[in-house]
Amino acid sequence: MDSIAIRKRLDELIASRGEDYASLSRRLGRNPTYIQQFVKRGVPRRLSETDRRVLAQHFGVPERLLGGPDDKPDHAVVARPGLIRHARDYVLIPQLDVGASAGGGAQPGDENALAALAFQANWVRDVASGRPEALSVINVQGDSMLPTLADGDHILVDTDDRERLRDGIYVLRTDDALLVKRLSVNPATRRLAIRSDNDAYPSWDDCDPAGLTVIGRVVWVGRRLS
Repeated sequence: MDSIAIRKRLDELIASRGEDYASLSRRLGRNPTYIQQFVKRGVPRRLSETDRRVLAQHFGVPERLLGGPDDKPDHAVVARPGLIRHARDYVLIPQLDVGASAGGGAQPGDENALAALAFQANWVRDVASGRPEALSVINVQGDSMLPTLADGDHILVDTDDRERLRDGIYVLRTDDALLVKRLSVNPATRRLAIRSDNDAYPSWDDCDPAGLTVIGRVVWVGRRLS
């Protein structure tokens, strides 16, 4: 993004918030005319890394909109209306290069981000337990969770929601493989039943939760219609 586009973007952000150049300059620890000089005259030619970071955090936008490097989709990013128009805040959730097997067990990949999927921020706050950074999208592999989950489905996994186990669908790690299964908690003993929704696959009763590595709780599923 060139300097003119950056200055225009910053001016739009200032106007949309009803702020003024002088107060924003003071927030940066600069003289009161600093931001006005940058926006109107292009002096300095570009924002310093520190100033850019402070402004991006203040306005809730990615640094790339103010001249920083492109954001990588390995963390959630909150974008304001200036970035995604005609919408409120959105959260970009990474889709990871890893599958959770609804079958015999899938080997995890490098867990690199393949893409980022946009979810409405208020919706994310409703379905997730806490931080957007704890969320990721992975693919289901296999058919042991039919009809609830099908091969190729995208599932949203909340890795912050793994300590307080309760009835629900979770992603588990076992023997260096990932599984997606339904957990049921015995209210008396607190031991677990690990179940497949597809009756053709085995289930395991009376499991010790200490022997499980829980990656996170599945909070959403999306699929492509054929």
